[in-house]
Amino acid sequence: MTFSNEEKRAYLTKLNEEALMGGGEARIKRQHDNGKYTARERIQRLLDNDSFQEFDKFVTHKTTAFGMDKTKYLGDGVITGIGRINGQRVAVFSQDFTCWGGALGMAYAKKICKIMDFAIDNKIPVIGINDSGGARIQEGVESLAGYAEIFHRNVQASGVIPQISLIMGPCAGGAVYSPAMTDFIFMVEESSYMFVTGPDVVKTVTHEEVTKEALGGAGTHNEKSGVAHFNCENEDDCLERVRELLSFLPSGNFEKPKTDYCADSSKRLNSKLKDFVPVNSRKPYDMKEIISEIVDSKHFLESQKNFAKNIICGFARMGGTPVGIIANQPQVLAGCLDIDSSTKAARFVRFCDAFEIPLLTLVDVPGFLPGTVQEYGGIIRHGAKLLYAFSEASVPMITLITRKAYGGAYDVMASKHIGADINLAYPTSEIAVMGADGAVNIIFRNELKGLEGETFDSKKAELVSNYEDEFANPYKAAAVGYVDEVIFPENTREKIISYLSFLERKNIKRPNRKHGNIPL
Repeated sequence: MTFSNEEKRAYLTKLNEEALMGGGEARIKRQHDNGKYTARERIQRLLDNDSFQEFDKFVTHKTTAFGMDKTKYLGDGVITGIGRINGQRVAVFSQDFTCWGGALGMAYAKKICKIMDFAIDNKIPVIGINDSGGARIQEGVESLAGYAEIFHRNVQASGVIPQISLIMGPCAGGAVYSPAMTDFIFMVEESSYMFVTGPDVVKTVTHEEVTKEALGGAGTHNEKSGVAHFNCENEDDCLERVRELLSFLPSGNFEKPKTDYCADSSKRLNSKLKDFVPVNSRKPYDMKEIISEIVDSKHFLESQKNFAKNIICGFARMGGTPVGIIANQPQVLAGCLDIDSSTKAARFVRFCDAFEIPLLTLVDVPGFLPGTVQEYGGIIRHGAKLLYAFSEASVPMITLITRKAYGGAYDVMASKHIGADINLAYPTSEIAVMGADGAVNIIFRNELKGLEGETFDSKKAELVSNYEDEFANPYKAAAVGYVDEVIFPENTREKIISYLSFLERKNIKRPNRKHGNIPL
């Protein structure tokens, strides 16, 4: 039987309309009633208008077991394609919960693998929108194979193109490992969940009673586990913040991030910082205020804001150039490095280095957090991750010591000795093996021995004062070239932007090797 051109066109129109309906009107309504957009609506809201080009719209599964051949949805439960965000080309896949609860089968997995391969081959970021109940049980081992194929591609893409995951519904079991290997994870409050085993299994095995939200909700993974990087109020907030993040990132490791026009003068004085850092080294202050003061238009996008708050990581621009900022936070644990902060910062440093994003490190660190919890938890190994990350980095690196830089933590926080290009310091900075009080107790223990009461207090105060005058300043380090310049705080922005401009063509040759062995 021969079909006319009009009939063929009508058939294509019918298929397109069927694909657009996903799992049908009832399931779409249920998705909306749960406060969630559909898979297609998420793509439409994420990408620039009319930029989406869909792949494999008519793919269906080939499974016949358990009556699966009687139920098929065009697209097989996942939407894949390419488009643009703020003009930047991206690849995207969006899991459709209206089709079998977004469960993954082999055809579904092949669609995701195909779009990931396209992204890797064409050096464009890939964004995955996750909303799935897990593996499609009816397909058995083929579902598991599909997950493994995706995991393998996550690894191949790592450090080649940015990978971003949005958790906008359930993400359980093996499904969690693909997002875990991507660069950034966004979660939505009260509607997204990640866990290896759900509350029912937990109750059966460990007899613990826990809700989905407490076990693997957005709050849990943004505050306790550190699995997620951004906690979003709702889906609109999540999609907008993804667009914001992408504005700082290059398309891949073959290019540097784009420098934008900057209306904020590079010579703008930071008058607020003139006396901002307290003279009393034990008095806390908010390092975020220094960051806000020196970056373009006070715009700073913080990553993992609610996890390991004693260190700050995020993106900003300086003179139009994207930079990754790592900073100790004196307001939390006095800015000490601990297990979580070391791991958080190390991963951020490695991401920036992979994608040619310059690093600005702001230092006010009294050392590593002491205690049995830290030692038994492996602070030596975890602290070494940050040391390794900074030492391995080959991007432009500028370090500014605002106040304390004590002991091994001074070395770890992007010191001159492990590869920083430019090391600056405020006049308030103190670079030493330890604080004056501790140093005096060790150096002058014999001199203080036997003294009591006011005599002891008076002598120790004198020794502490002398030690502070001699060592609690940046000039000893500057005298031996470990600090390149001691600057006035009000000149911070101008100095950093100027040094960045001279580091644009930095090119370091590393030893030939397959890969290093970071202390995981």
